[in-house]
Amino acid sequence: MKTIQKLRTLFVSIALSAVFLLGMDSPALAADAATGAKVFNANCAACHAGGGNAINPAKTLKKDALVANGKDTVEAIVTQVTNGKGAMPSFKGRLNDDQIQSVAMYVLDKSEQGW
Repeated sequence: MKTIQKLRTLFVSIALSAVFLLGMDSPALAADAATGAKVFNANCAACHAGGGNAINPAKTLKKDALVANGKDTVEAIVTQVTNGKGAMPSFKGRLNDDQIQSVAMYVLDKSEQGW
């Protein structure tokens, strides 16, 4: 009986710690968001302002379009930004890996928020 109570206490402690830690915004995450916004505004907003697409209006950065086009993960967006496709140019060589990762996270976050 004491073992069950100890395990329950341990489990609750771990769960509360996880909730507390996950709920905190780390400075690194805030920096990534700021970097993503800056990179987006400098390199992407000309065609994708407000999550739109000035070249191909069917392929926006809105959540439903990202899902429909299989671009609804950070990895998929990183690949698209790195390699380009169709009318979208490659940003490999223009942006470093950290900038591409940050802008991908920014785009996904903004799509989740509805732009």
